[in-house]
Amino acid sequence: MNIDQVKQVFLIGIGGIGMSGLARYFYQLGCTVVGYDKTETDLTLALVNEGIIVFYQDDIELIPESFQNPSLDALIVFTPAVPKDLKIKNYFVDKGFELYKRSQVLGFISASRFTIGVAGTHGKTTTSTMIAHILKDSGYDCSAFLGGISTNYDTNALFGDNNVVVVEADEYDRSFLTLHPNIAVVTSADPDHLDIYGDESHLIDSFKLFLDRVVEGGKSIVKVGLPFEGDVSYSRETSADAYARNIHVNDGEFHFDYSYGDMRVENIRLGIPGLHNVENAVAAITVAILLDIDMEKIVKALANFKGAKRRFEYIVRTPEHVYIDDYAHHPEELRAFLNSMRKLYPTKKLTVVFQPHLFTRTRDFVDGFAEVLGLADELLLMEIYPARELPIEGVDSSWLLNKIGIENKSLVTSQQVLDKVMAEKPELIVTVGAGDIDRLVKPLKAILEHE
Repeated sequence: MNIDQVKQVFLIGIGGIGMSGLARYFYQLGCTVVGYDKTETDLTLALVNEGIIVFYQDDIELIPESFQNPSLDALIVFTPAVPKDLKIKNYFVDKGFELYKRSQVLGFISASRFTIGVAGTHGKTTTSTMIAHILKDSGYDCSAFLGGISTNYDTNALFGDNNVVVVEADEYDRSFLTLHPNIAVVTSADPDHLDIYGDESHLIDSFKLFLDRVVEGGKSIVKVGLPFEGDVSYSRETSADAYARNIHVNDGEFHFDYSYGDMRVENIRLGIPGLHNVENAVAAITVAILLDIDMEKIVKALANFKGAKRRFEYIVRTPEHVYIDDYAHHPEELRAFLNSMRKLYPTKKLTVVFQPHLFTRTRDFVDGFAEVLGLADELLLMEIYPARELPIEGVDSSWLLNKIGIENKSLVTSQQVLDKVMAEKPELIVTVGAGDIDRLVKPLKAILEHE
């Protein structure tokens, strides 16, 4: 597939965060972009408002005539999550079109661009968004495919005039092994997606293969302590090639010093909270230094970086209430998030609303979840969000709740969360999870802002 020949694109499952990024990219290039998804969402509505055609019925009559026959300028992309009996997908198969996964298309794009690939079981969305922002804000420029909505730009896809692309490199289903990174970053490699990999060793092997894909003359930047190494190591308050030290909170904001080789930069202000985000910033700064971006421009960009939606996102921030929403859905992500909450607000009662994501992840890491959720002062635990999975006997939120060693805990529905917040008006509350817990954000915000 020659990506530069593409003139029209059809995306099956266009409403996903990754697929919508591709839609925006090709539309910006001047292609005709059409897509199907089963439900209308804020994201699909945004695509329509931008000029992209989206429909929600599995009806082949809605497919434009220009997609009647395969051609070199037509690209069909699908998400593996769509049902096998989907009429629209089978239409393209029967017509003789070659269908590509999103990861394959990113691979085609990567092959002809200078690619910065950011991988990791957690931290990759914020780090890739931060790198893209530094490149944009400094004037270096880039295009980017992000796994979340950048708050600075209100989109998950950025476009630049140069040949540089920042890609969030997803380890799920080994998708990142299609990329050709010139600079590769690995933020973490904690066990995850064991339904795909079987065990931790196969996950680690996949990350090693990702690093092996760095092109000749390229560089890899790897967090200290992982079971593999890169050309440059980085860390937070630990000996490494690049590291942060003197980390402190000043008026609710994180400041730190950065060291890399002979370079020392003091009192860098980070525009988003979180100890783990200081670590992400070290990786992002190091990428920018390898690109010879001026340090003053890097520091300025970090100060005005606003993060990504659902990554330590302040929803309400008043003298009476603080409400933060976060995507954390792995025990180590939760640990980093909740430890940062404790550092920022050491005297406030912390109410945590958590929705587990996937039966397999809950089963595989139940003890880790139980330990870290014990950091809450009050826990409101929702039922497991199944996503692509069928239930597993004995694996449910009641099972997890019984393992959590705090007294102030309860199993709740979405409505019960709203009722409890309405009654108690907690001073510090967080919603965390990767399912549909984000549907609580708007009503919780309304409750806390309109007492």
